[in-house]
Amino acid sequence: MFPRARGAARRQPAAALAATGLLLAALVAAPVPADAAAQKPAASKPAAFDARRPADVISLLASMEAKAEVARQADGQVYMNVTTPGGGFGAQMVGCDESFATCRAVALYSAFSRKGVNMIQINDYNRSQLTCRGIMTPSGEPSVMYAIVLNGRMTRDELREHVGVWQGCLTGFGEFIQDPIGFLSRPQG
Repeated sequence: MFPRARGAARRQPAAALAATGLLLAALVAAPVPADAAAQKPAASKPAAFDARRPADVISLLASMEAKAEVARQADGQVYMNVTTPGGGFGAQMVGCDESFATCRAVALYSAFSRKGVNMIQINDYNRSQLTCRGIMTPSGEPSVMYAIVLNGRMTRDELREHVGVWQGCLTGFGEFIQDPIGFLSRPQG
């Protein structure tokens, strides 16, 4: 309970008390809708971005001029095909819940049809890179991947930055497979 100021009611001028009475009377007399359904519902806010949701990843990629489509869902994983003006790549969301609504990580990957790169060069590439991982597919094609651990606090901008790093992986790995010896002889940064 708030303490009452001594004499406060006696000090208010009569005009102020009269105005307060008129305001209260106006509020009481204001029309009220007959039922709550007649009132307009509040506009619903769109769901917050969640990088763990495949639908939000697809939406983010669309905002970056890429089209992602779910190819299949199996064994706690969502596989996507992504096409961009510059080419295509795959996205594999892993550690998904039973309904495939949220996942724990996503791996972006692409295989290159150029052969001639060997495992020693792939290993040297991996030692020269911080985030991009080169591998050989079972059919002998060089491939690059970038993995992102996801959480509910990751913002659209943070995931967009990861996609930017991935774009750098594609460019760098493309240069590497064109000239592995030349690429590996340059300082990497």
